[in-house]
Amino acid sequence: MPKFIGAVSLAVALVCSGAAAAGDAAAGDERYHESCHACHGPAGKGASSYPKVSGNTVEYTREKLIAYRSGQKFGPNSPLMIMMAKPLSDEEIENLAVYLKDAKYE
Repeated sequence: MPKFIGAVSLAVALVCSGAAAAGDAAAGDERYHESCHACHGPAGKGASSYPKVSGNTVEYTREKLIAYRSGQKFGPNSPLMIMMAKPLSDEEIENLAVYLKDAKYE
């Protein structure tokens, strides 16, 4: 029983620290520059009529991309965002969210 409690405690600690579900920021950076950079600018700082997408929490970005992927509309750029989010896997969304949380323009 003590081994079970120790394992549960470790799992809870990992989940609470975010280590268990952490995405790959480097992979997110790469994917961002393949699909998002042209509209949202370097490091997600925003460009023209496209909003700043960096600096948000991982949860916020994840939920927005999942919503767009499912076809939900939020504003005038929704059709474009829906088209761009449709092919994203859960892993790619997580990676993008982790990258954008701390993305910096240099």
